[in-house]
Amino acid sequence: MSLSAAGEPSEGRDPRRREGAARLARHQGARGVSRALQAIVFDFDGVIADSEPLHLKAFQQALAEQGIVLERDEYFDRYLGYDDVGTFAALARDRGLAWSDRRITELVARKGMKLQAMLEAGEVLFPGAAAFVRAAAAEVPIAIASGALRHEIVQIVEAAGLGGLFAAIIASGDTPESKPSPAPYLLAFEQLQHATSRVLERRRCVAIEDSVWGLESARGAGLRCVGVTTSYPAAELTGAELVVAGLRSLTIPMLEHLVQ
Repeated sequence: MSLSAAGEPSEGRDPRRREGAARLARHQGARGVSRALQAIVFDFDGVIADSEPLHLKAFQQALAEQGIVLERDEYFDRYLGYDDVGTFAALARDRGLAWSDRRITELVARKGMKLQAMLEAGEVLFPGAAAFVRAAAAEVPIAIASGALRHEIVQIVEAAGLGGLFAAIIASGDTPESKPSPAPYLLAFEQLQHATSRVLERRRCVAIEDSVWGLESARGAGLRCVGVTTSYPAAELTGAELVVAGLRSLTIPMLEHLVQ
């Protein structure tokens, strides 16, 4: 999830996590950077985690407390590409609501608490997602570029035993602009280069996305693009060079072929 205008990446991230991931990436991914495929950057919601329905429900619950109804079709048609702040701001604009920044911040916190409760209640990874992430991490350095909140991402990947596999996690607030700006993917690429201590080629790095906003972001950063049809049909993922049903339908040889 995320949406905004173009901008330059910032340095807002946890250095301890970056340094630990960098050591891991050098150990696991060093042999992969000499192959055709050099790195993989995953979107999170809608690609690894089947959490978009939970985000919608959390938004609906937070808005219901304000007497506002958000329908499923409206959310997926108009707001899926935004991060949490962007969703509330866009909805306020669309409905003529004079919400201050403080009010939006409070709503984001309320939505976050409701989502947290749902995440703690059960498994949210897509079938085959964990297996593909492990297979990918064994071959090349991998990262996440998402509009989700960092603690939400970390909670899910660590619960699935995947937390130590990512050389970088770019989350909401880590860049001055969010998707479809290329900033999240540019920062992920920068951190992957740092993790591998090598110069990578963007055209040999693949982004995996579920929305047109995410694909626009990845393409703007110069990465090759794979779309998954977990949120939108293939016909709407016009920025993807390869479209699959999900991570369980994807293989490393398919990505190797894409970047050659």
